[in-house]
Amino acid sequence: MPHGSDVPQTLRWGVPRRSFLTWMGAAAALPLHARTDNPFFALCMDTHDEKKRDLAAQARMLRELGYAGAGHLWFDQVADRLATLDREGLTLFQIYMRVNLGAQAPEPYDPRLRQVLPLLTGRETQLAALVTGGRPSDAALDDRAVEVLGEIADLAQPYGVRLALYPHRKNWLERVEDALRVVQKARRPNMGAMFNLCHWLAAEEEAGLVPLLRAARPHLLAVSINGADRGAEIRSGAGRWIQPLGRGTFDMLGFLRELQRIGYRGPVGLQCYGLPGDAAVHLRESMTAWRALRQRLQTDS
Repeated sequence: MPHGSDVPQTLRWGVPRRSFLTWMGAAAALPLHARTDNPFFALCMDTHDEKKRDLAAQARMLRELGYAGAGHLWFDQVADRLATLDREGLTLFQIYMRVNLGAQAPEPYDPRLRQVLPLLTGRETQLAALVTGGRPSDAALDDRAVEVLGEIADLAQPYGVRLALYPHRKNWLERVEDALRVVQKARRPNMGAMFNLCHWLAAEEEAGLVPLLRAARPHLLAVSINGADRGAEIRSGAGRWIQPLGRGTFDMLGFLRELQRIGYRGPVGLQCYGLPGDAAVHLRESMTAWRALRQRLQTDS
């Protein structure tokens, strides 16, 4: 539950208590393949916003546009981010953190983690780890990854916080398969994987998407999407990998149908990194596309 006193009747995902319970009952009555109401949040919406909104203005914008909450980059201003989202009845779904497995790294992760974790007690917030320090997908670093990421997961466990391994292009943990390999070796109940569409398109062949999602499902904690061109176009330099939702040649409806088929019920983040202009404009466009896609999924089911 949010900790802000302004929204005592609000539960997770920014849904009022009565509406949330009604929603849960209705969702439980649906077969898995027909459930499409994954909470939809925005991440990196502030990195290139020409309006340079502060955290309070970002939270108001997200609520007005219909988003369930936000993701947050790194460990600066976490308390302020939580407070501003709480006031709007929204959820902080993820905090992104860097992990460096390299032998020369002075510290493998930001020591402020120990101060941040107590703030997340009883919330839906995940830590999402971007992991560097070696050649992409080099399994020789697996033992070190298990050691460091296992330590982070153990620190997070008492606070009810889960650790999502975040595949990122050109990082050591570049592919979903890397995340799954570490998760299976680490054997921590609060550690899982994230699927990031833009990074996956930049690194993988689309023919492998369906088997990958099905293999990842038992460990899948979060998914991020955005408008994008097909992977081959992106890798050739002819396509754009991050656009507002609804744009691009990638089959987004087909992708969401597959998430529906595997029964994925977790949060879906909208990747906005690098989108120029007024964030409210592209966020509104993406929300319109998200609602249209959800309607198609419900109609098709």
